[in-house]
Amino acid sequence: MVGMLELLARNWAWVLARGIVTILFGALAILWPGITLIAMVILFGAYAVVDGATAIAMGMRRHTGRAVLIGVGVLGVVAGIIALVWPGISALALLYVIAFWAIVTGIGSIVSGVGLAGDPGGRWLFILSGLAGVILGILLLADPEEGAIALVVTIGFFAVVWGLLTVVTSVRLRRLSQEI
Repeated sequence: MVGMLELLARNWAWVLARGIVTILFGALAILWPGITLIAMVILFGAYAVVDGATAIAMGMRRHTGRAVLIGVGVLGVVAGIIALVWPGISALALLYVIAFWAIVTGIGSIVSGVGLAGDPGGRWLFILSGLAGVILGILLLADPEEGAIALVVTIGFFAVVWGLLTVVTSVRLRRLSQEI
């Protein structure tokens, strides 16, 4: 039986290709964040339409629970069509979800930190991380357009770093494949 490491070593070129594509995606997100954001929304829209249509088809074949599956499918198709027809509004809606999530989780971390007894260092780390989340959410809400661009650029930087690490991993896997 082939182990996971051996399987990866034999397919090191695919790992390399994945790293290169990730670096290219990251570079595009950094260089053209507005276009990348719209492209991401359009890809989401296409995915949501296909996923929703699949859910509807699966719901039609079921005898029990079909209404829920069909309902979820219809919502997916509608969300996908909205994203495809109005990509700017869809990107803004996603930004608002991220902003409110950051604020709510930030408040949760602050509350957890305040309630944490016996670990003063941990208490302040929770409080500071919570404040960072709240500040991020407020900044995103204060200037949503710039916030969306900043998120795409941040994703781009992470993608470049991830891609570089994947390329380095592929080189190590290539060496390992020669040893196997």
